[in-house]
Amino acid sequence: MKEAARIQDVTFRYASGDAGALDGLDLTIGQGECVLLCGGSGCGKTTVTRLLNGLIPHYYEGDLTGTVTVFGKSVRETAIEALAGTVGSVFQDPRSQFFCVDTTSEIAFGCENMGLPEQEILRRVDRTTEDMHIRPLLGRSIFDLSGGEKQKIACAGVAAMLPELIVLDEPTSNLDLDAIGELREIIRNWRAQGKTIVITEHRLGWLEGLCDRVLYMEDGRITRSFTGERFFSFDTEQLNEMGLRALRTAHPYLTSRTGLTQIKPFDGQEVLTLEGFRYAYGKHTALAIDRLTLPQGAVIAVIGHNGAGKSTFTRCLCGLQKGFKGKVTIGGRTYRPREMLRQSYMVMQDVDHQLFAETVLEETMLGAEETDLAAAMEILETLQIAACKDRHPMSLSGGQKQRVAIASALMAGKRLLVFDEPTSGLDFRSMEQTAQLLRSVGRELTVLIVTHDMELIDRCCTHLLHIEGGTVTHDLS
Repeated sequence: MKEAARIQDVTFRYASGDAGALDGLDLTIGQGECVLLCGGSGCGKTTVTRLLNGLIPHYYEGDLTGTVTVFGKSVRETAIEALAGTVGSVFQDPRSQFFCVDTTSEIAFGCENMGLPEQEILRRVDRTTEDMHIRPLLGRSIFDLSGGEKQKIACAGVAAMLPELIVLDEPTSNLDLDAIGELREIIRNWRAQGKTIVITEHRLGWLEGLCDRVLYMEDGRITRSFTGERFFSFDTEQLNEMGLRALRTAHPYLTSRTGLTQIKPFDGQEVLTLEGFRYAYGKHTALAIDRLTLPQGAVIAVIGHNGAGKSTFTRCLCGLQKGFKGKVTIGGRTYRPREMLRQSYMVMQDVDHQLFAETVLEETMLGAEETDLAAAMEILETLQIAACKDRHPMSLSGGQKQRVAIASALMAGKRLLVFDEPTSGLDFRSMEQTAQLLRSVGRELTVLIVTHDMELIDRCCTHLLHIEGGTVTHDLS
């Protein structure tokens, strides 16, 4: 098998911190091979992808020793723009790689940068959108897309460039099961075309039958290697012992009927009443709920396919959606959107946009009404990030940043907490710890979780709120 990439005796330390550092890493990837990198949050998976696409050392600063070559090119000595036609990247947060405001231009952007003729660009965009079944997304504003739809556009932009090596960093973090199935088919087609593919992922089951090799990382090293067939024969207990997610979830919740459903015993009687929850983006109706009651003191999973209106619903509920005029009644008092801002706290899908302080501890207490160092440290201990208390939040791994945002939300003392994909990028142990914490908080507050994570729902949620097409058709109230 011809060599596609080689990482030889590489040690790397980020200038901003040690999360994701590598320690004497050796890795050879064959041409046409599909390789899965797995392991706990902060083990170095994402750093490997950044070495392959040239973001290290050309964008992320740090101390790098060893050699990295991709199709014979030295990554250190090759300008990052010169690697673009060879290596394509799909990031965990697709917004970080967008340059255009509409979807069609975004798909074409990489080809334009390569200097391709206009007719060739149009041909590639047409072929890519046809292969990926995303024609309905053409001509749309990037800002009006759901997280899953943005990920599809990011994949299309990479595919149109026809790179030889494609790296995907947590590509399913914001995708529903249908969209994951579509991504699986995209990768299957890439494999059929002879592409070399490297994937980092926590949600593993969808990759069964796609991966030639699975590499398990710990503390910046590859400590175990499996054939794809061997790895996907492991049962849930074996995977969990390695800190990895189960391959399959017990309950496919998206097959449930729309509406509010109780899924676990619940003693609460107080409710929140929502009225006039209607919102449109231009001519597109994103939300149409006239009246809905939600239980207080519950942990409610807000589920639905990508683009169903889940994030719009929660932004309206928290008073964050400009132009929204609905109302919420809690304990006999009615709150307008501006007032709900003071009653609620949202942890966004992209936590980078809400991390402001200089240290993790300061960030945790930033929204708290009272300074309670002991309470803040207790939460950080529970989330296993107390050791990072003096670190800058932006120096942490993606999963660690999520936990900082969750800690800040819990310290804020609000009546309603909303989490948008809180386990995105979290490994198994971190997901379990987060579920335990959300479950305990839900006894005192009302917690809504917008999620595609069925394992999280199994572990902590008392109710499902299933939204499709911006509405619900059943309500148990």
